[in-house]
Parts: sequence; C-alpha cells; structure tokens
Amino acid sequence: MKAAPLSRRTFLATAAVAAAALAAEPRRRLRAGFLGTGYSHFRDKHALLGDSPDFELVGLCEEDAAIRAQGPAEARWLTQEELLAKAEVIIVESAVRDHARHARLALEAGRHVHLEKTPPPTLPGFRGLGALARRKDRLLQIGYMWRYNPGIQLAIEAAAKGWLGEVFLVRATMNTLLDDARRPEWAEFPGGAMFEQGCHLVDAVVRTLGAPARVTPFLQRRRAPADTLADNTVAVLEHPPALAIVTSAPLQPNAGPQRFFEILGTQGSARVQPLEPPALLL
Repeated sequence: MKAAPLSRRTFLATAAVAAAALAAEPRRRLRAGFLGTGYSHFRDKHALLGDSPDFELVGLCEEDAAIRAQGPAEARWLTQEELLAKAEVIIVESAVRDHARHARLALEAGRHVHLEKTPPPTLPGFRGLGALARRKDRLLQIGYMWRYNPGIQLAIEAAAKGWLGEVFLVRATMNTLLDDARRPEWAEFPGGAMFEQGCHLVDAVVRTLGAPARVTPFLQRRRAPADTLADNTVAVLEHPPALAIVTSAPLQPNAGPQRFFEILGTQGSARVQPLEPPALLL
C-alpha cells in the first residue's frame, strides 16, 4: 500500500519538531587530555580544545617540572595514570624524543591518539605504532598539517585526476628562522630541519607520487662545529618517472610567505604559495 504524500506544511512541521528534539538532546563531548606540554604547538591546540564544543578537556600531564611551571595558569594537572584513565583521546605534545614512547603508552591503554609530528625517528618504529593502533582498534592521527590544507588537497587532486598530464617533478620548500635556544632540540636528530619541518612536505610528496624508489639526502651543517644541527637540507626523492625536491632550512627571515608546494606535469602545473593561507595557481 502506498503512503499518502505529505503536504509541504506537514513536512515542514515534522522537520521542525525533529530539529527541535535533536537540538534539545545534549551532545556528548569527547574527553581529551594532553600527554606532554613542551612542544611548540601545545598552546594553540590547548586553546583550540578549550573553545571546542566537541571536546571536554580533562587535564594535562607533563613529566618535566620546569616545563610544567610554564604551563597555563588554569591548567588541571594529572598524573599519567589519571590522564589515561579519564581521557578517551590523548594528544601527545611532548618533546620529539618522547613522541613514540607516549603514543605507545596511550595506545596500550586503549586510547585514541593525536600524535604531534614528527612521529618515531625510524620507519620500523613508525610501522610498529601503526600495527599497535590496528591491534587495539584505535585511531592514530599524525599532526601533518598540510593534510587538511585545501590548496595542497586540490593540487594533489589535479595530479591524481590527470589534469596536469604526466607528473615529472614536485618541488617544495618549508623554511623558518629558528631561535638559537631551540637549535639543540632540533639537533637531537640527524635529519635536522628535514626531520622537523621537511617531514610535512615529504608527506605531501608521498601522497602525490607514492613511496619513492630512492632518497638522496643533503644535510649541511652551516654552524659546525658550534652545533650539530643540519640546518640547510635538501632531499631528492626518485619516483620513476618523476623526481621530487624538498628543501628545509631554519635560516630564512620572513620565511612564511616563501613556503611553497608545486607539481609540474606535461600539460600543466599546480603551485601553492603561500601555504598558509593557501593560494593555488593552476
């Protein structure tokens, strides 16, 4: 038997009642907390979560007393055990050397994890975290910001859909001007600037071209022997029949507007510059 058609008035009235019922229903917020507060992106993410209607900030955990003393005045400090018991989502904002350890702790406790970049310093270590997340059936999100950049997303889409023809070259640069006090932190890892900032661009290159067949790094240390930071870095990624050239150096004043991501093809190109806010030229 066919149902009688609804009149416009009846439909609108029914929709209004349903909308009112949904609005009256309290929205459950995800309980989230920070494991580590020493990373440079912590303060922005802390402020964002504090204002978000989607999350309830249960508290912060920081092992280093000196870093904890610099934390927000209104912070609710928890022990590691308390944080893992109270939060559904753990946001890892500790020093880079602790990223993998803290992510593993949270995943072992059955929590979803947002892991600040860069993740573990080795590929086997990274694969191990991914395997643990799958085993625990938890989400593991890495803080690669260009994954949500509409300019880069559209540039990659243009390449994937063949709008640019056959891609033969990808070029990308991400520089900054690093304070001297932070150079030792970046110098802890052999990749230096490429590890700390170039990783964002390597991620975008791999999304565009897939895994490279070969990678050749050039890691220059301009201040050696004063410090060991690789502060003028280039990586050439070979993806036959294409190449990618990624550069990163924490030596450039006013570097933000000069950052770019570019895909060159036989029928056209896509260039995003600046990266934030993105401006795309096809």
